[in-house]
Amino acid sequence: MVLTVREVIRTLDKGLRCALGVFEFYGAPDCLLRVRVTAAAHALSLPGRAVSEGALVLELHLWNEHIPPLPPDGPDLAWAVLTRRKLVASFHALADQMPRDPRFAAVQAVGGITVMLLPGNDIGGEKLFRRLGFSVFPYHSALGRFGVFWENLYSWWIMWAFNPPTLRHRHLIRLHRSEVWMLADEFLQRYGANDERRQ
Repeated sequence: MVLTVREVIRTLDKGLRCALGVFEFYGAPDCLLRVRVTAAAHALSLPGRAVSEGALVLELHLWNEHIPPLPPDGPDLAWAVLTRRKLVASFHALADQMPRDPRFAAVQAVGGITVMLLPGNDIGGEKLFRRLGFSVFPYHSALGRFGVFWENLYSWWIMWAFNPPTLRHRHLIRLHRSEVWMLADEFLQRYGANDERRQ
């Protein structure tokens, strides 16, 4: 059996997720997130409290197979509304699971690194994540520009393998990475079972 290039990339992505400890906390087809419990790579200065380097954090990873496919002409309002709804529902599902799962007991912040953010872009940009309660920071790879290039190349491969239409609007050299973080207590308060905005 000969694997296609896309199948090879998907297999590589699955192996890397296993090696890093990225797992699925909720199996619904509308869930857009996988997660990983890890140590903060650097200190996070968040509203209300600082999170020290090495503290446990809950890292969010996009579930590529579940991202709504882009329309042929690129992201439009309908796609943005659907994706935002599914993302918020995924946050609610995660907040419901966190108090029940001992793996999440000691995490101090929720967030991660994303290439979804494009400065000034109302559909997938910083404004969206700020409205969702996250603090947004520039991303700096520990390996500098060399590290950013290879991380962007891997992200480009993943987009090509799982959602090829996105590449019509994303150029490898223009991929923009940002970090988004929120204190775990605030995340639970905002998206947990007692959040009145769920009604």
